[in-house]
Amino acid sequence: MLPVPLSYSSILWMDRVRVGVIGAGIVGLSTALCVAESLPGCSVTVIAEKFSPHTTSDVAAGILSPHLITVTPVESLRRWFAETFAHVYSIARSTEAPDAGVQILSGWEIFKEPPEERIPFWSDIVLAFRVMSDSELTRFPETTFGWMYTTLLCECLLYLPWLEKRLKQAGVHLEAGKVTDLWDLEGTYDVVVNCAGLGAGPLTGDPLLHPVRGQVLKVVAPWLKHFIRCGDGTTYIYPGVTGVTLGGTRQAGDWRLGPDAADERSILARCLAYEPGLAGCRGPGEAGVGLRPTRKALRLVGERLERGGRSMWVVHNYGHGGAGVSLHWGMAREAARLVKEALAQSRPQPTHNKSKL
Repeated sequence: MLPVPLSYSSILWMDRVRVGVIGAGIVGLSTALCVAESLPGCSVTVIAEKFSPHTTSDVAAGILSPHLITVTPVESLRRWFAETFAHVYSIARSTEAPDAGVQILSGWEIFKEPPEERIPFWSDIVLAFRVMSDSELTRFPETTFGWMYTTLLCECLLYLPWLEKRLKQAGVHLEAGKVTDLWDLEGTYDVVVNCAGLGAGPLTGDPLLHPVRGQVLKVVAPWLKHFIRCGDGTTYIYPGVTGVTLGGTRQAGDWRLGPDAADERSILARCLAYEPGLAGCRGPGEAGVGLRPTRKALRLVGERLERGGRSMWVVHNYGHGGAGVSLHWGMAREAARLVKEALAQSRPQPTHNKSKL
């Protein structure tokens, strides 16, 4: 999508525009960058209680594979994933790849029972995709069907600081703080972008947003070069730049942020069943816990709030669950477009002096 050309008067007006983005996870930082790049001259500020390495995104394994149980239209998911994949792939093929924590990764996704959708909607977006052969399936216990594909891994412990660096180069401000009421930002910003993850629940009174707890374990096993993922998403092995991520859990409604020893034992046992070589991994491993901000339908929409004769524009971009990495750039670009639309509707109309003939 090409940027809308700006006239000279638009550029002068843009110098006075202020956009605030709530949230410093992968969605918030990407959205702030897309806004800054698509609206040159605009002042953009990221406001967040936590920055990397303390965000939910930092716990994510970072695989680009948009598995979702959602009522969001497949056409939208496909577009957002395709745009995200193309963007991350461009980083993977650049000199920035090591610093950004981006790599090309192949592996297997396996199922105990074949899924209803034998070929997923994203199969032609990843770099390679095929159904596994019978001989490949024998490698994994209790497996009757599977896919092998080549995708991308975006390690957020490296990717988020890399995004922060790009934001600073673009003149975006990073501000530590907790927003408890959207109206507290009225007058400070012309448009507020809500990328607050689970924090969007109390900010908007959204009863559909809930946590799905995910626990992972980071280990050192440099001999592993391929990923393994169970189709239900509860067990996975993802080799990354800084280590191997073993997972996981999907515990809906669970707000616990501390690691659970029983969960850790379960993760190790399940991963060892598929990759026995993990018995030789170094170190006890480092546990991480993140609460996926989950919603039946992803919320990406512009809204004009009104209260007591006052009004403010908010663009919501939250509810990604475990697909934040897979969809982040595509949804950030669309959020930036919604910011443009909100500014166009709130922009003061020029006055023209009419002279009498």
